[in-house]
Amino acid sequence: MGGPNAQPLYRAGRSPVHRAPAEAKLVCLVLFVGAVVATPRESFVPYAVYAGMLIAIWALARVPITWIAPRMLIEAPFLVLAVLLPFAEAGERVHVMGLSLSVPGLYAAWGIVIKGTLGVAASLTFAATTPARELPLALTRLGVPATVTPVIVMMLRYADVLSEQIRRMHTARVARGDSPRMLHQVSAIAKGVGSLFLRSYERGERVHLAMMSRGFTGVVPETPGIGTAPRAVGSRWAVVLAPAVLAVVVAATAWGTR
Repeated sequence: MGGPNAQPLYRAGRSPVHRAPAEAKLVCLVLFVGAVVATPRESFVPYAVYAGMLIAIWALARVPITWIAPRMLIEAPFLVLAVLLPFAEAGERVHVMGLSLSVPGLYAAWGIVIKGTLGVAASLTFAATTPARELPLALTRLGVPATVTPVIVMMLRYADVLSEQIRRMHTARVARGDSPRMLHQVSAIAKGVGSLFLRSYERGERVHLAMMSRGFTGVVPETPGIGTAPRAVGSRWAVVLAPAVLAVVVAATAWGTR
């Protein structure tokens, strides 16, 4: 849990983006993604502005695009719907290379692809520049309910533990002659998933009881000198939220000139 792979998406650095308070970066992320989602899909220039903002932040944080691009493949399964929409939607049609495509479907596909891509890219930027240990304290500072914070903390803390357990279960099945690609092994795989769920649930119960017995209430206390991240003040809020404010202005302008 505390090994080098405890947070595979984080890239250690000393850039201004890395040093920015986590709570301010989290609010910036939410506002930026909200502005992207709210932007009308018929507009194209605003999305170029959003992409330019992300590229500028990557340059400032020294996060190469070659690191970002492979990790964005996580959105690939969700793009299948976008590919089908131009063929399935009704309305005005346009012919491209002998194919009859729906104009509303093309706009819908464009909206899914560009908004999803920008959202994933922004989330990866936040993860690459924010240590996981700062997130619980940032959530507490933002007033997130104490019942929610432990859930997020445990999810981040034990994601790698569960991944490693999945790998061990897979290795054990293969060592016993299992072939995961064969249809007759579907039942065994389903039983393995169920077993993993039960083990995870039981582990969560044990960890929760251990934390409660040690006086944990869900609120991450401020501990000066011990893993305390810098708190955002007025000037730092203004600087960190600047990209989000610009994104909101761009989205509002897109609606005003639509």
